[in-house]
Amino acid sequence: MNALINKKVYFQDLGLIDYQDAWTYQEKIFAETIAVKTQNRGLDAENQQLTPNFLLFCQHPHVYTLGKSGKPDHLLVSEDDLAAKQAKYYKINRGGDITYHGPGQIVGYPILDLDNFFTDIHVYMRTLEEAIILTLADYNVQAGRISGLTGVWIDFEAQNNPRKICALGVKASRWVTMHGFALNVNTDLSYFGNIVPCGIDDKAVTSLSAELGREVDLEEVSYKLKNHLAQLFSMELQVG
Repeated sequence: MNALINKKVYFQDLGLIDYQDAWTYQEKIFAETIAVKTQNRGLDAENQQLTPNFLLFCQHPHVYTLGKSGKPDHLLVSEDDLAAKQAKYYKINRGGDITYHGPGQIVGYPILDLDNFFTDIHVYMRTLEEAIILTLADYNVQAGRISGLTGVWIDFEAQNNPRKICALGVKASRWVTMHGFALNVNTDLSYFGNIVPCGIDDKAVTSLSAELGREVDLEEVSYKLKNHLAQLFSMELQVG
């Protein structure tokens, strides 16, 4: 564990950005953070550097991503169909199965050194979910968890119609995280029809706008979500 603790988190809204560009940027920050941790090993506290923390928000053009444990046949369309839908497809290095990202969705990439917060991936995942749950509660939408499944769900206690509103998939090495969550706000849900979302074929997908019956201010949702994350993690957000 680091002798030095850094609660400062640099927040960046990357706007609408190509998935590969965002992934490359994540990998750069991730590698630099691990390099700092590696360099710190064996050094006295006064000679160590603080490890940085980042919280990235963005939207992506239409894209499907398959996690390490996912099944390729959960993508239900061909490459030609993808091109016709102006969508891309990537096999990536996070956990989880296949999911969709697109405009109207808040994609969050926390690149945190958990030594600065808590070294428990289970707690980390549940804390991300809790921030989503609290944000949805701000809109009087009750959301929660389903035992054995990641993500955030509407009608999570129902047996016949639970609907997933936020997917999670992360990677961690030496307690440094990357990838994260995708909250459906004004998302075009028809794109989920081209996959078996998260490898779960018996549950639906929804969005905040679908639940409210109206379009929602994406910047407002982003602001609320960012602040819930800051409070739950005791972050000192640095906006730039």
